[in-house]
This record gives sequence, C-alpha cells and structure tokens, in this order.
Amino acid sequence: MKNVIDLLVDRLDGLVPRHAIVLGSGLGSLVGEVRDQVRVPYGALEGFPASGVTGHAGELVAGYLGAEPVIMLSGRAHYYEHGDAKAMRFPIEVMKGIGVQSLILTNSAGSLREDMPPGSVMQITDHINYSGLNPLIGEEGDRRFVGMTSAYDAALSLDMHNAAIRCGIPLFSGVYMWFSGPSFETPAEIRMARILGADAVGMSTVPEVILARYFGMKVAAASVITNFGAGMTGAELSHEETKDMAPVGGQRLAVVLKEMLA
Repeated sequence: MKNVIDLLVDRLDGLVPRHAIVLGSGLGSLVGEVRDQVRVPYGALEGFPASGVTGHAGELVAGYLGAEPVIMLSGRAHYYEHGDAKAMRFPIEVMKGIGVQSLILTNSAGSLREDMPPGSVMQITDHINYSGLNPLIGEEGDRRFVGMTSAYDAALSLDMHNAAIRCGIPLFSGVYMWFSGPSFETPAEIRMARILGADAVGMSTVPEVILARYFGMKVAAASVITNFGAGMTGAELSHEETKDMAPVGGQRLAVVLKEMLA
C-alpha cells in the first residue's frame, strides 16, 4: 500500500486532488477535458485490478478539470468479473491515502421509468443492494458497521444538481438497484425492482459507495441511462447497446461534472 501511495505522490509532483472520479462506460471522453495530464496504467500500480470489460481503459489520469485538481480512475473492476465484491477496495483506499476527500462514481444503467429514456442522466440519491453482497464482509472491528443513511453526500449532490441547472442539462434523480450481473435482469426482476422503488438498475457502484464510506470519504454518483429495463420495450438487451448509448448520456454527464468541480 505505502509503495503505491508513494509512487503516486511522486508522479503527481505536488498535485493534491480532493476529488476522485470513477469513470464508467461512456465517460472516457471526460479524460480529454483534463489539463496537464499525468497518466499511470493500472498495471504499474501493484494491487490495482485489471478490468476485462470493453469500454474500461484501466488507467489512472490526474490533472486539472477547470481549475480543480482531480484524479480519475478510468475503468473499474466489477463483481461479476472476479466474484469479489471488494475488487475496488485497494484503489479506493489508495485514493484516501493520497488525500482524496470525495469520490464521484459514474456508471451505465437501465431505466425503469418511461419518462427517463436512453441518453438521460440520473443522479443517484440512494441505492438498493439487491445482490446481498458486501465488500466489508471479513473486515474486523466495529468500524465495519458503516452507517448508510446518508451514503450520498447532501452537499455534493446539491452541487451536481445546481451544476446541471447552470448547464441547462436535465438531471433526473432516483434510486439505483445493484444486481450482480453479468447477465441482464429478467422482465420479472424488473417488475420487482419497480415495485421495490428502484428507478434504475446496474451491475456496479454500490460496493464502491460502501467502501468509500468505510474509508470516511464523501460520495456522489450518477448513472448514464443506456436502455430501458428488460420487458419494458420487448427488445432484448445487449452490452453492444450499452456501449453504443453510453457516450450519448456520457457527454452530458461530463459537462455537468466539469461544471460541478469548476
């Protein structure tokens, strides 16, 4: 751990980011907005997981977004790749170790609302951990009993909301339900999710929220909507659809995040 932190501090050369952003599918374009870039591939950071999902670059990018120093994790490891809910534990702990105070999470998700079509952006206000998995299983001591009542920081969420207004970009808000994946949900599961109060479904993010709160970091999160849930249109779902639609909402979310941090 210390070796990786020391390596990053050395590579950052005095840059002290307060915010880290985990880039989901379709958000790679945000990397291009970063000035004075420092790039470090995950493979050079011992303990960082390699992602085998297309659309996830697998590198750390630091620099300035507007006037704000930031660090981006371009790509994440998912539970469905390794069967490990704490796959992102080490990178998040490293972010904490170099002084990051808040973690902004992004993902691609399926909409459960007819008024929130593909290409939309949804701010996550709460989540449902339907998988039943938890990245803190196996941790020792009372610290593992992390409170999740305010998992999504109110001030950061308001910053994101106001940034969207200033940019004139519609920003939905809602509850995200985590399914383990990698198979998509069934129409029956989508009907259940809607009854339980979910607005979007996806295969990531929730473990990272739990881990960030465990390490004392503030959290904000947003989903890029790439499709409607199974059974809502009659069409079959595919990862190709996700990759095709993610950049549409991803460009909108990139504008909001840049304004939010500026």
